[in-house]
Amino acid sequence: MIAYLKGIVHDKSPEQVIVDVRDVGYLLEISNQTYDKLPATDEEVELLVYHHVTDNDQRLFGFANQNEKDLFELLITVKGVGPKLGLTILSGLPAQEITGAIVQEDKSALSKIKGIGKKTAQRMILELKDKISEMVDATYSSDGSATSISSNVKEEAVSALQSLGFKKRDAEESIELAAKGEDFDGNVQKLVKKALSQMDK
Repeated sequence: MIAYLKGIVHDKSPEQVIVDVRDVGYLLEISNQTYDKLPATDEEVELLVYHHVTDNDQRLFGFANQNEKDLFELLITVKGVGPKLGLTILSGLPAQEITGAIVQEDKSALSKIKGIGKKTAQRMILELKDKISEMVDATYSSDGSATSISSNVKEEAVSALQSLGFKKRDAEESIELAAKGEDFDGNVQKLVKKALSQMDK
């Protein structure tokens, strides 16, 4: 399987890019987000790759960063969302806003994306909300060495919520509320989980 490609931009459009890797041209389908980050033609580029293989077809999908690739791989696990629609979703909103809309159960924001109706938006929320929260847990896990909630722990928790698309002010307020009256032993993961659970109420 191809994990990434590093080569020269031979040709590009908002839907695809051809990368010349030692005189072999690889066609990768891309989102608008990745297209905006591509260098000019004839310049060097490195893209993460998702290699999609079926019984009668092989397709390469390129991504400018790991966050977009991770979100794409989550999106295509949703029933009715294939790779083509997954790219359309990524082209409709920045990855951070998509994860934020899912965690905050904002169906209206998701359904504004071309090709996404209310039913698909609801399915995305139901199937991905917990998975996205787990991704944040993995990124912002703590060894629990601290004995109280320090400002550093709160800052990490706020950053975790911001990575899900929450505005900084809302994230700070949620973390402060979640931290009241409870000792998390410096565990960012537990603090973020409590803040998210309070937002659901």
